[in-house]
Order: sequence, then C-alpha cells, then structure tokens
Amino acid sequence: MNKAKIAPSLLAADFGNLQRDVEMVNQSEADWHHIDVMDGLFVPNISYGMPVIKSIAKHATKPLDVHLMIVDPDRYIKTFADLGATILTVHYEACTHLHRTIQAIKDAGMKAGVALNPHTNVNLLKNVIKDIDLVLIMSVNPGFGGQSFIENSYEKITDAKELIKMNDSKALVEVDGGVTAKNAKALIKAGADVLVAGSFIFKSEAPLNTIKDLKTATDKWSIFEL
Repeated sequence: MNKAKIAPSLLAADFGNLQRDVEMVNQSEADWHHIDVMDGLFVPNISYGMPVIKSIAKHATKPLDVHLMIVDPDRYIKTFADLGATILTVHYEACTHLHRTIQAIKDAGMKAGVALNPHTNVNLLKNVIKDIDLVLIMSVNPGFGGQSFIENSYEKITDAKELIKMNDSKALVEVDGGVTAKNAKALIKAGADVLVAGSFIFKSEAPLNTIKDLKTATDKWSIFEL
C-alpha cells in the first residue's frame, strides 16, 4: 500500500524567505513542489514568473509540479521544460487544441496534466484521458489561495477515477483547493492520488509536522505511482 502524494503549493510560501520554504519542502515528507503560474487573464490574479521559478528550481530537490493558469499555454511549454518542470498541467478551458498541447508537453520531456475548473465536467476528458498523466480537480475557484473547499468535488474526484479506470489510463487524480488533514482521508477514499495544500501547510506553526499529518492521514489507500 502506498501513501498519497503531497504537493505543497509554493504560492502560499513566504516569498521573502522562498529558499527557506523550498528547502523545508525538500526536507519534509512531501513528494512534489506545486507551482501555480497565473497571468491575470485566465484567473484574476498574478503569481510569479520565470525568474522566480528558476530560483525555486535551483534549490528544489523534489519534482516540480507546475500548474499553468494562463491563456495560450502553448507559448511557454519549452520554457517550462527548460526550467526543469517534471509535470506541466494546463487548463482544459484554456486550450483550443488540447490534444496537440498534451503532445507538445510530452515531446518536451514532461508529464502532461489537464486541470478542470469547478464547473467543468470530467467527461470532457474522455478523448484524451489515455494520453495524460494527471487530472487536476480544482476544488476551489482558481486564482487565490486560502479558499473554502467546494463539497461536490468529492463526486467529481470519483467520476475522474472511474473515467481513468474505464479507459485503462494510468493518470493520477490531483486535488487542489481547501485541502486539510480533516478532509484528506475522504479525498483519498473518493479517488485522489495527489493532494495540493498551500495555506494549510505554510500558515501552520510547524509546516514539517503539518505535512507529516497530511501524509499520515492518507496512509490507508493504494494509489498509482508516477
């Protein structure tokens, strides 16, 4: 039995002490560094650009799980590959030619993920589910950290897992938004393989212990390996 993967979201880190927080994740039981890239157009917020991500990559010793919340993500696929992204996730809603975008991500040597906004139906991924490595379920409206979890996300996670199984896909299900130790077990039971947590980790008094608590909370469920 494998534990679920934990991916602390660096959007909630202390940017004045970013190296310290990246190294904290390195030393923790977390599995990935989750990096949210926002352009102020696709979502109503701007996060960080290439120089900051380059700095993160310089100090990170765990895979970079990059989530693009931007319009026309195809422009930057090679750039993120060069920066060292392990996984590059684009939004279904931002891609006119989704299959082509997925193939471009893979051709650049990265794992390919597709994110879905809360209102987007999982079944829209039916024709690409065998081509992707990750389905990212947004359990809050994207753009800002610290939001409350949307309760119908559990059903959506289960639907994503069923779609994966029915099509013999090896994609993981990742959940981002409002994740805490209180709902971690329920999320994994619903079918989540990767939990993204930002404020819950970085705003806690002891982030290393908080990550350990999340890891412990997800200990009972078997998942795919990436």
